Amino acid sequence: MSSNRVPITSAELANLWLTYQEKTMIMRILEHFIEHCDHDGRELLQNHYNAASKIIEIVTDIFKQEGAVIPIGFTEEDVNKGVPKLYDFMFDIMYLHMMTKVEMSLYSLFCGMSYRKDINDFFIDLTAESQVMNNSATQFLLEKGVLVRPAFVSMPKDVHFVQDENYRSGFSLFGELRALNTIEVSLIHHAIETNLVGMQLMIGFAQVASCEEVKNYLVKGMKLSKKIEISLGEFLRQSFIEPPATHAGKATSSKIAPFSDKLMMYNASLLTTFGLGSNALGGAFSLRNDLPAKMAMLAVDIFTFAQDGGKIMIQKGWMEEPPQIEDRNQLTKGE
Repeated sequence: MSSNRVPITSAELANLWLTYQEKTMIMRILEHFIEHCDHDGRELLQNHYNAASKIIEIVTDIFKQEGAVIPIGFTEEDVNKGVPKLYDFMFDIMYLHMMTKVEMSLYSLFCGMSYRKDINDFFIDLTAESQVMNNSATQFLLEKGVLVRPAFVSMPKDVHFVQDENYRSGFSLFGELRALNTIEVSLIHHAIETNLVGMQLMIGFAQVASCEEVKNYLVKGMKLSKKIEISLGEFLRQSFIEPPATHAGKATSSKIAPFSDKLMMYNASLLTTFGLGSNALGGAFSLRNDLPAKMAMLAVDIFTFAQDGGKIMIQKGWMEEPPQIEDRNQLTKGE
């Protein structure tokens, strides 16, 4: 490291480490998807794979310059080549669409936590790249008729202010259940759309998991995604809006694992963490009290699921420990 370069901070180290974990994981999954891609979305998958590979090179170089050990992340040992495909028509792009949502959120957050210019510029570039990739996946899925747009509404002609506290209770001035506003609809649509893909991901993972404990855990994840989809979908139906659904992207009947149990557990953990954040956002921006209440109840289930997954990963020796702050308390022990 150059003598005039400011060392990276604990936050920058943590975020680079998390980026390494996420990108090495998604590269392994994309390797399986690219191997079995039978439609014209291969270029999208390959572009994201190539970008992820370059990102890993950059992060590795930064770690070397700073004298930090290179994380293990996920390697070729975590993907099995030459096995049958685990997911059917268009799931690969649907997965990419979901994961770029996760990446947009992560890298945008990391930008605000970075202080050294080169690190900040790095995460700004990653944020922009994930936005471009998400848009490409979105447009591709729309063209194929796979992705369902949120509900269309009539454009407002006047500005109104809330006149009654019943607006927050979920009821109108006439004592009837108030229709959802567009903010609430958008947040619910996003949550359901993500959980539909997550549910199929868990179904496929559960089919091929070699460890019975992992298999049972992933089945719980599948059921939790279904519960979220049904619970939030009911809010849309009450406002005479059909929840999003798709005919594509189902798990196949394959029982041969393309991924290690370790990788599948980490992917489930990452999506669960993202789900907790999305759930909190949905509750915070909703003006109907019954919706945040439902979000809070689901958050308990999501948090419990995340905790159970963490226990399994630790027991199996699959949880790579993030860089640790030096324990100053150790200096005083034995006095």
